[in-house]
Amino acid sequence: MMEHDARAPDQLPPQYTRLLEDFTAGSRTALARTISVVEDARPGFQAILSALHPRIGRAHRLGITGPPGAGKSTLTAALIAAFRAHGERVAVIAVDPTSPFTGGALLGDRIRMNDAARDRDVFIRSMATRGSLGGLATTTGEVADTLDAFGFDRIIIETVGVGQSELDIAATADSTVVVLVPESGDSIQAMKAGLMEIADLFVVNKADRPGAERLAREIELMLHLRHGNTLRNVPAHHGVDTTRIAARHAPAKANVPVNANVNEPAHANAPANANVSEPVNENEHEPVPVWPIPVLLTIAETGDGVPRLVETLEQHRSWLVGSGELSRRRRARLADRVRDAVARSLARTAWHERGGEELLAGALDGMEAGTLTPYEVAARIVRAVAG
Repeated sequence: MMEHDARAPDQLPPQYTRLLEDFTAGSRTALARTISVVEDARPGFQAILSALHPRIGRAHRLGITGPPGAGKSTLTAALIAAFRAHGERVAVIAVDPTSPFTGGALLGDRIRMNDAARDRDVFIRSMATRGSLGGLATTTGEVADTLDAFGFDRIIIETVGVGQSELDIAATADSTVVVLVPESGDSIQAMKAGLMEIADLFVVNKADRPGAERLAREIELMLHLRHGNTLRNVPAHHGVDTTRIAARHAPAKANVPVNANVNEPAHANAPANANVSEPVNENEHEPVPVWPIPVLLTIAETGDGVPRLVETLEQHRSWLVGSGELSRRRRARLADRVRDAVARSLARTAWHERGGEELLAGALDGMEAGTLTPYEVAARIVRAVAG
Protein backbone atom coordinates (compact mmCIF):
# COMPACT_ATOMS: atom_id res chain seq x y z
CA MET A 1 0.00 0.00 0.00
CA MET A 2 1.35 3.43 -0.95
CA GLU A 3 2.20 5.60 2.05
CA HIS A 4 0.01 8.68 2.19
CA ASP A 5 1.85 11.99 1.90
CA ALA A 6 0.38 14.49 4.36
CA ARG A 7 1.83 17.50 2.51
CA ALA A 8 -0.24 19.67 0.22
CA PRO A 9 -0.08 18.40 -3.38
CA ASP A 10 2.12 21.33 -4.45
CA GLN A 11 4.48 21.21 -1.46
CA LEU A 12 7.78 19.78 -2.67
CA PRO A 13 9.35 17.14 -0.39
CA PRO A 14 12.93 18.08 0.57
CA GLN A 15 14.44 15.01 -1.14
CA TYR A 16 13.25 16.29 -4.51
CA THR A 17 14.72 19.79 -4.30
CA ARG A 18 18.13 18.74 -5.60
CA LEU A 19 16.49 16.45 -8.16
CA LEU A 20 14.62 19.37 -9.68
CA GLU A 21 17.74 21.51 -9.65
CA ASP A 22 19.59 18.85 -11.64
CA PHE A 23 16.56 18.44 -13.90
CA THR A 24 16.55 22.17 -14.64
CA ALA A 25 20.29 22.00 -15.35
CA GLY A 26 19.62 19.45 -18.09
CA SER A 27 20.76 16.25 -16.39
CA ARG A 28 19.44 13.20 -18.23
CA THR A 29 19.93 11.16 -15.07
CA ALA A 30 17.70 13.58 -13.19
CA LEU A 31 15.17 13.36 -16.01
CA ALA A 32 15.09 9.56 -15.77
CA ARG A 33 14.70 9.69 -11.98
CA THR A 34 11.95 12.29 -12.21
CA ILE A 35 10.07 10.15 -14.71
CA SER A 36 10.36 7.18 -12.35
CA VAL A 37 8.87 9.21 -9.50
CA VAL A 38 5.99 10.33 -11.73
CA GLU A 39 5.41 6.96 -13.35
CA ASP A 40 5.24 5.17 -10.00
CA ALA A 41 3.12 7.96 -8.43
CA ARG A 42 5.50 8.12 -5.48
CA PRO A 43 4.70 10.48 -2.59
CA GLY A 44 5.46 14.00 -3.78
CA PHE A 45 5.03 13.33 -7.49
CA GLN A 46 2.21 15.87 -7.72
CA ALA A 47 4.49 18.53 -6.25
CA ILE A 48 7.09 17.78 -8.90
CA LEU A 49 4.49 18.06 -11.66
CA SER A 50 3.23 21.32 -10.14
CA ALA A 51 6.76 22.73 -10.21
CA LEU A 52 7.17 21.69 -13.85
CA HIS A 53 3.75 22.84 -15.04
CA PRO A 54 4.76 26.40 -16.07
CA ARG A 55 7.29 24.91 -18.50
CA ILE A 56 4.96 22.66 -20.47
CA GLY A 57 3.14 23.38 -23.71
CA ARG A 58 6.05 23.92 -26.08
CA ALA A 59 6.57 20.41 -27.44
CA HIS A 60 4.63 18.87 -30.29
CA ARG A 61 3.12 15.64 -28.98
CA LEU A 62 2.78 13.05 -31.69
CA GLY A 63 0.83 9.83 -31.18
CA ILE A 64 1.72 6.75 -33.22
CA THR A 65 -0.89 4.01 -33.02
CA GLY A 66 -2.27 1.13 -35.00
CA PRO A 67 -2.65 -2.64 -34.92
CA PRO A 68 0.24 -4.98 -34.04
CA GLY A 69 2.71 -5.54 -36.85
CA ALA A 70 2.01 -2.25 -38.62
CA GLY A 71 5.62 -1.12 -38.24
CA LYS A 72 4.98 1.57 -35.63
CA SER A 73 8.43 1.24 -34.04
CA THR A 74 10.21 1.28 -37.39
CA LEU A 75 8.25 4.35 -38.43
CA THR A 76 9.01 6.00 -35.08
CA ALA A 77 12.73 5.37 -35.60
CA ALA A 78 12.48 6.92 -39.08
CA LEU A 79 10.72 9.98 -37.65
CA ILE A 80 13.40 10.36 -34.99
CA ALA A 81 16.06 10.44 -37.69
CA ALA A 82 14.08 12.97 -39.73
CA PHE A 83 13.47 15.28 -36.78
CA ARG A 84 17.11 15.06 -35.68
CA ALA A 85 18.19 15.95 -39.21
CA HIS A 86 16.36 19.25 -38.61
CA GLY A 87 18.15 19.76 -35.31
CA GLU A 88 15.16 18.97 -33.11
CA ARG A 89 15.41 17.21 -29.77
CA VAL A 90 13.19 14.15 -29.63
CA ALA A 91 11.73 12.12 -26.77
CA VAL A 92 9.90 8.84 -27.20
CA ILE A 93 7.47 7.15 -24.84
CA ALA A 94 7.17 3.56 -26.01
CA VAL A 95 4.26 1.93 -24.25
CA ASP A 96 4.81 -1.81 -24.14
CA PRO A 97 2.75 -4.69 -22.79
CA THR A 98 3.41 -5.52 -19.17
CA SER A 99 5.66 -8.49 -18.55
CA PRO A 100 3.67 -11.25 -16.77
CA PHE A 101 6.81 -12.15 -14.82
CA THR A 102 8.33 -8.85 -13.68
CA GLY A 103 5.44 -6.42 -14.11
CA GLY A 104 7.73 -4.21 -16.20
CA ALA A 105 7.68 -3.36 -19.87
CA LEU A 106 8.70 -5.78 -22.59
CA LEU A 107 11.37 -3.64 -24.23
CA GLY A 108 10.84 -4.56 -27.86
CA ASP A 109 10.46 -0.94 -28.97
CA ARG A 110 13.66 0.19 -27.24
CA ILE A 111 15.59 -2.58 -29.02
CA ARG A 112 14.29 -1.43 -32.40
CA MET A 113 15.36 2.16 -31.65
CA ASN A 114 18.76 1.22 -30.24
CA ASP A 115 20.75 3.36 -32.68
CA ALA A 116 18.70 6.47 -31.92
CA ALA A 117 19.00 5.91 -28.17
CA ARG A 118 22.76 6.64 -28.33
CA ASP A 119 22.04 10.21 -29.47
CA ARG A 120 22.29 12.66 -26.55
CA ASP A 121 19.39 14.65 -27.98
CA VAL A 122 17.13 11.61 -28.11
CA PHE A 123 15.53 10.15 -25.00
CA ILE A 124 13.57 6.91 -25.12
CA ARG A 125 11.49 5.65 -22.24
CA SER A 126 9.58 2.37 -22.24
CA MET A 127 6.50 2.22 -20.06
CA ALA A 128 4.51 -0.82 -19.04
CA THR A 129 0.75 -0.68 -19.44
CA ARG A 130 0.38 -2.35 -16.00
CA GLY A 131 -3.04 -3.59 -16.94
CA SER A 132 -4.29 -0.22 -18.18
CA LEU A 133 -6.56 -0.40 -21.20
CA GLY A 134 -6.54 2.26 -23.88
CA GLY A 135 -3.13 1.50 -25.40
CA LEU A 136 -1.28 3.68 -22.88
CA ALA A 137 -0.06 3.45 -19.31
CA THR A 138 -1.96 5.30 -16.58
CA THR A 139 0.66 8.06 -16.23
CA THR A 140 1.70 8.40 -19.88
CA GLY A 141 0.32 11.95 -20.10
CA GLU A 142 2.17 13.02 -16.97
CA VAL A 143 5.43 11.52 -18.24
CA ALA A 144 4.87 13.45 -21.48
CA ASP A 145 4.51 16.62 -19.39
CA THR A 146 7.85 15.85 -17.73
CA LEU A 147 9.57 15.44 -21.09
CA ASP A 148 7.92 18.63 -22.36
CA ALA A 149 9.22 20.55 -19.34
CA PHE A 150 12.72 19.19 -19.98
CA GLY A 151 12.75 20.99 -23.33
CA PHE A 152 12.21 18.37 -26.03
CA ASP A 153 10.82 19.70 -29.29
CA ARG A 154 8.96 16.53 -30.26
CA ILE A 155 7.46 13.91 -28.00
CA ILE A 156 6.49 10.73 -29.82
CA ILE A 157 4.08 8.49 -27.95
CA GLU A 158 3.92 5.01 -29.43
CA THR A 159 1.08 2.86 -28.17
CA VAL A 160 0.90 -0.88 -27.83
CA GLY A 161 -0.84 -2.56 -30.73
CA VAL A 162 -4.38 -1.29 -30.39
CA GLY A 163 -7.83 -2.07 -31.65
CA GLN A 164 -11.26 -0.53 -31.41
CA SER A 165 -11.48 0.38 -27.72
CA GLU A 166 -7.92 1.43 -26.95
CA LEU A 167 -8.11 5.08 -27.94
CA ASP A 168 -6.50 7.07 -25.13
CA ILE A 169 -3.82 8.35 -27.48
CA ALA A 170 -6.31 10.75 -29.10
CA ALA A 171 -6.70 12.57 -25.79
CA THR A 172 -2.95 12.58 -25.10
CA ALA A 173 -1.34 13.68 -28.37
CA ASP A 174 -1.61 16.88 -30.38
CA SER A 175 -1.41 14.93 -33.65
CA THR A 176 -2.47 11.29 -33.94
CA VAL A 177 -1.10 9.07 -36.69
CA VAL A 178 -2.84 5.76 -37.33
CA VAL A 179 -0.47 3.31 -39.00
CA LEU A 180 -1.85 0.46 -41.08
CA VAL A 181 -0.35 -2.05 -43.51
CA PRO A 182 -1.82 -3.49 -46.72
CA GLU A 183 -2.91 -6.60 -44.82
CA SER A 184 -5.06 -4.40 -42.55
CA GLY A 185 -7.72 -4.15 -45.22
CA ASP A 186 -9.82 -7.03 -43.96
CA SER A 187 -9.90 -5.60 -40.43
CA ILE A 188 -10.96 -2.06 -41.36
CA GLN A 189 -14.64 -2.83 -40.80
CA ALA A 190 -13.87 -3.99 -37.26
CA MET A 191 -11.82 -0.89 -36.52
CA LYS A 192 -13.98 1.77 -38.13
CA ALA A 193 -16.00 2.71 -35.04
CA GLY A 194 -12.92 3.21 -32.92
CA LEU A 195 -9.36 3.40 -34.12
CA MET A 196 -10.37 4.63 -37.56
CA GLU A 197 -11.98 7.75 -36.09
CA ILE A 198 -9.13 9.15 -34.02
CA ALA A 199 -6.67 9.78 -36.85
CA ASP A 200 -5.39 13.19 -37.85
CA LEU A 201 -3.29 11.37 -40.44
CA PHE A 202 -3.40 7.85 -41.85
CA VAL A 203 -0.20 6.10 -42.89
CA VAL A 204 -0.25 2.94 -44.96
CA ASN A 205 3.18 1.56 -44.11
CA LYS A 206 5.05 -1.19 -45.96
CA ALA A 207 3.62 0.33 -49.11
CA ASP A 208 5.84 -1.86 -51.30
CA ARG A 209 3.53 -4.78 -50.50
CA PRO A 210 0.58 -5.64 -52.75
CA GLY A 211 -2.67 -3.97 -51.79
CA ALA A 212 -1.25 -0.71 -50.38
CA GLU A 213 -2.97 1.52 -52.90
CA ARG A 214 -6.22 -0.40 -52.56
CA LEU A 215 -6.17 0.05 -48.78
CA ALA A 216 -5.51 3.77 -49.16
CA ARG A 217 -8.54 4.05 -51.44
CA GLU A 218 -10.66 2.10 -48.94
CA ILE A 219 -9.65 4.48 -46.17
CA GLU A 220 -10.52 7.46 -48.35
CA LEU A 221 -13.89 5.95 -49.18
CA MET A 222 -14.59 5.22 -45.52
CA LEU A 223 -13.69 8.78 -44.56
CA HIS A 224 -16.15 10.10 -47.13
CA LEU A 225 -18.90 7.69 -46.08
CA ARG A 226 -18.48 8.17 -42.34
CA HIS A 227 -18.05 11.93 -42.47
CA GLY A 228 -20.20 12.86 -45.42
CA ASN A 229 -23.65 14.37 -45.27
CA THR A 230 -25.27 11.22 -46.66
CA LEU A 231 -24.86 9.43 -43.32
CA ARG A 232 -25.34 12.33 -40.96
CA ASN A 233 -28.64 10.94 -39.63
CA VAL A 234 -27.44 7.33 -39.33
CA PRO A 235 -26.75 6.25 -35.72
CA ALA A 236 -23.09 5.63 -34.95
CA HIS A 237 -21.88 2.04 -34.97
CA HIS A 238 -21.40 0.41 -31.55
CA GLY A 239 -22.67 3.54 -29.83
CA VAL A 240 -19.69 5.71 -30.76
CA ASP A 241 -20.80 9.28 -31.41
CA THR A 242 -19.02 10.41 -34.56
CA THR A 243 -20.84 13.71 -34.96
CA ARG A 244 -18.14 15.79 -33.29
CA ILE A 245 -15.35 13.89 -34.99
CA ALA A 246 -17.03 14.19 -38.36
CA ALA A 247 -17.40 17.94 -38.00
CA ARG A 248 -13.79 18.33 -37.02
CA HIS A 249 -12.30 16.02 -39.63
CA ALA A 250 -14.61 16.34 -42.63
CA PRO A 251 -12.60 15.88 -45.84
CA ALA A 252 -12.26 18.78 -48.24
CA LYS A 253 -13.32 16.93 -51.37
CA ALA A 254 -15.69 14.13 -52.16
CA ASN A 255 -13.43 12.32 -54.62
CA VAL A 256 -9.64 12.40 -54.51
CA PRO A 257 -7.69 9.68 -56.32
CA VAL A 258 -4.90 7.85 -54.56
CA ASN A 259 -1.42 8.77 -55.69
CA ALA A 260 0.71 5.65 -56.04
CA ASN A 261 3.89 7.62 -55.33
CA VAL A 262 4.85 6.92 -51.72
CA ASN A 263 6.25 10.42 -51.43
CA GLU A 264 2.83 11.99 -51.93
CA PRO A 265 -0.27 11.78 -49.76
CA ALA A 266 -3.20 9.81 -51.11
CA HIS A 267 -5.35 12.79 -50.20
CA ALA A 268 -3.18 15.09 -52.29
CA ASN A 269 -4.74 18.42 -51.37
CA ALA A 270 -5.58 17.65 -47.77
CA PRO A 271 -2.83 19.09 -45.59
CA ALA A 272 -2.06 22.17 -47.65
CA ASN A 273 -5.62 23.36 -48.22
CA ALA A 274 -5.97 26.54 -46.16
CA ASN A 275 -9.42 27.46 -47.47
CA VAL A 276 -11.45 24.47 -46.44
CA SER A 277 -15.07 25.31 -45.76
CA GLU A 278 -16.06 25.19 -42.12
CA PRO A 279 -19.39 23.48 -41.34
CA VAL A 280 -21.56 25.04 -38.69
CA ASN A 281 -21.82 23.28 -35.36
CA GLU A 282 -25.58 23.27 -34.84
CA ASN A 283 -25.19 22.91 -31.10
CA GLU A 284 -22.78 25.78 -30.58
CA HIS A 285 -23.73 28.03 -33.53
CA GLU A 286 -20.12 28.67 -34.46
CA PRO A 287 -17.82 27.44 -37.24
CA VAL A 288 -15.98 24.19 -36.58
CA PRO A 289 -12.40 24.12 -37.87
CA VAL A 290 -11.78 21.42 -40.44
CA TRP A 291 -8.65 19.36 -41.07
CA PRO A 292 -9.03 17.21 -44.21
CA ILE A 293 -7.45 13.91 -43.20
CA PRO A 294 -4.60 12.83 -45.49
CA VAL A 295 -3.68 9.24 -46.28
CA LEU A 296 0.06 8.78 -46.82
CA LEU A 297 2.07 5.85 -48.13
CA THR A 298 5.42 4.99 -46.52
CA ILE A 299 8.09 2.33 -46.45
CA ALA A 300 9.57 3.03 -43.04
CA GLU A 301 12.46 0.58 -43.38
CA THR A 302 13.87 2.48 -46.35
CA GLY A 303 12.59 5.94 -45.41
CA ASP A 304 10.39 6.26 -48.49
CA GLY A 305 7.53 8.65 -47.81
CA VAL A 306 8.89 9.74 -44.42
CA PRO A 307 9.89 13.27 -45.56
CA ARG A 308 6.34 13.80 -46.82
CA LEU A 309 4.99 12.53 -43.50
CA VAL A 310 7.17 15.00 -41.60
CA GLU A 311 6.02 17.82 -43.87
CA THR A 312 2.38 16.86 -43.34
CA LEU A 313 2.86 16.73 -39.57
CA GLU A 314 4.24 20.26 -39.72
CA GLN A 315 1.22 21.35 -41.74
CA HIS A 316 -1.08 19.76 -39.20
CA ARG A 317 0.73 21.49 -36.37
CA SER A 318 0.35 24.82 -38.15
CA TRP A 319 -3.33 24.11 -38.70
CA LEU A 320 -3.78 23.26 -35.02
CA VAL A 321 -2.32 26.60 -33.99
CA GLY A 322 -4.03 28.69 -36.66
CA SER A 323 -7.48 27.17 -36.17
CA GLY A 324 -7.39 27.28 -32.39
CA GLU A 325 -7.78 23.49 -32.24
CA LEU A 326 -4.46 23.09 -30.42
CA SER A 327 -5.74 25.25 -27.58
CA ARG A 328 -9.02 23.32 -27.49
CA ARG A 329 -7.24 19.97 -27.34
CA ARG A 330 -4.82 21.07 -24.66
CA ARG A 331 -7.59 22.60 -22.55
CA ALA A 332 -9.50 19.33 -22.80
CA ARG A 333 -6.34 17.48 -21.78
CA LEU A 334 -5.89 19.72 -18.76
CA ALA A 335 -9.52 19.24 -17.76
CA ASP A 336 -9.07 15.47 -17.99
CA ARG A 337 -5.94 15.74 -15.87
CA VAL A 338 -7.87 17.53 -13.14
CA ARG A 339 -10.62 14.90 -13.25
CA ASP A 340 -8.03 12.12 -12.98
CA ALA A 341 -6.32 13.85 -10.06
CA VAL A 342 -9.64 14.31 -8.28
CA ALA A 343 -10.58 10.68 -8.87
CA ARG A 344 -7.26 9.45 -7.47
CA SER A 345 -7.48 11.76 -4.49
CA LEU A 346 -11.04 10.76 -3.69
CA ALA A 347 -10.19 7.08 -4.05
CA ARG A 348 -7.28 7.44 -1.63
CA THR A 349 -9.49 9.34 0.80
CA ALA A 350 -12.34 6.86 0.54
CA TRP A 351 -10.33 3.68 0.90
CA HIS A 352 -7.42 4.63 3.12
CA GLU A 353 -8.44 7.69 5.16
CA ARG A 354 -12.17 7.36 5.78
CA GLY A 355 -12.36 3.65 6.45
CA GLY A 356 -13.73 2.53 3.11
CA GLU A 357 -11.87 -0.78 3.19
CA GLU A 358 -13.18 -1.52 6.69
CA LEU A 359 -16.74 -0.61 5.69
CA LEU A 360 -16.49 -2.88 2.67
CA ALA A 361 -15.06 -5.78 4.67
CA GLY A 362 -17.80 -5.41 7.27
CA ALA A 363 -20.53 -5.48 4.64
CA LEU A 364 -19.43 -8.58 2.73
CA ASP A 365 -21.49 -10.96 4.86
CA GLY A 366 -24.62 -8.87 4.36
CA MET A 367 -24.10 -8.63 0.61
CA GLU A 368 -23.55 -12.37 0.35
CA ALA A 369 -26.71 -13.02 2.40
CA GLY A 370 -28.70 -10.61 0.25
CA THR A 371 -29.54 -8.18 3.06
CA LEU A 372 -27.27 -5.50 1.62
CA THR A 373 -26.60 -4.47 -1.96
CA PRO A 374 -23.29 -3.24 -3.39
CA TYR A 375 -24.97 0.11 -4.04
CA GLU A 376 -25.98 0.55 -0.41
CA VAL A 377 -22.43 -0.20 0.67
CA ALA A 378 -21.06 2.22 -1.91
CA ALA A 379 -23.43 4.90 -0.60
CA ARG A 380 -22.10 4.33 2.94
CA ILE A 381 -18.54 4.80 1.75
CA VAL A 382 -19.46 7.96 -0.15
CA ARG A 383 -21.18 9.36 2.94
CA ALA A 384 -18.06 8.61 4.96
CA VAL A 385 -15.99 10.62 2.45
CA ALA A 386 -18.47 13.50 2.48
CA GLY A 387 -18.84 13.32 6.26
